Amino acid sequence: MVDQHVAPWGQPAVSLATWGMLLWWMARSAPPARLSLAICVVYATLGEIVLSLVWGLYEYRLGNVPLFVPPGHALLFVLGIRLAMRLPDWVTWVIPATAAPLVLALAWTGTDTLGLPLFALLLACMALSRARKLYAVMFLLALAMEIYGTALGNWRWHAEVPGLGLHTLNPPLSAGAFYCVLDLLVVGTAALLRRRAVPAG
Repeated sequence: MVDQHVAPWGQPAVSLATWGMLLWWMARSAPPARLSLAICVVYATLGEIVLSLVWGLYEYRLGNVPLFVPPGHALLFVLGIRLAMRLPDWVTWVIPATAAPLVLALAWTGTDTLGLPLFALLLACMALSRARKLYAVMFLLALAMEIYGTALGNWRWHAEVPGLGLHTLNPPLSAGAFYCVLDLLVVGTAALLRRRAVPAG
């Protein structure tokens, strides 16, 4: 909201505040957590460039990728981890099981045909990793953030998916699958780097 209504300094102010929050959190975190957050920012930046500026799935209000977005992804990752630690295990399958009928209905009617492959992407992430509860939580958490952000007009998903002939909503119901892929990459890359850092012996 500040981004839009405090021109021309709204977006820089939000970016500074978001980066400040992330750096403050990183300073309080253990080295493995700091590594994961740094990796998250790198992947989030690359993902935003590809999905928004190159592919054109969605567009930010000013046609750029705001500088508060990559650290915002990292902070959402932190929130997802915290929530996953506190929620019961049954949410792991209740969340996708609850979403599945709506995803199928929207795909059947042609309203959101992108949602079905994205939902399959969520299930693939859950099958490939032991952090299944994290991905289920992120799927729901990211959807809430997408609904809020698009309602404010900070970004907008295009109805036609470039190059695929699919249709989608603003936001897609399964938009959280992109965040699950991000988290899968972060968890996998951090684990790989930690293994390489351990001396052979």
